[in-house]
Amino acid sequence: MRLRENTLGFVVNFLLGSAWAFMLIGAATSFLTSYHNGLFTAIISSFIGALPGLISVLLLEHIITSKEKYYELQKQTKLLEKIYIQSKNK
Repeated sequence: MRLRENTLGFVVNFLLGSAWAFMLIGAATSFLTSYHNGLFTAIISSFIGALPGLISVLLLEHIITSKEKYYELQKQTKLLEKIYIQSKNK
């Protein structure tokens, strides 16, 4: 788990796993249903079937990275405040 909050981390990681499964199922189902039309059509169809899952994965990863960025900015702010207080006292 990359997020600090246990409940939020659990929910986001669960949704991330579900999005990957949704992507895999969408790609496999689309490929197998359009395979009789030709290999090229099946590959294009599987890519289109995987798009909703891939978009979900990207959105969830964006949520995770923005939360990590927020945590790092909080750390930097605390350090900068300490440095400012130390330089002010000298």
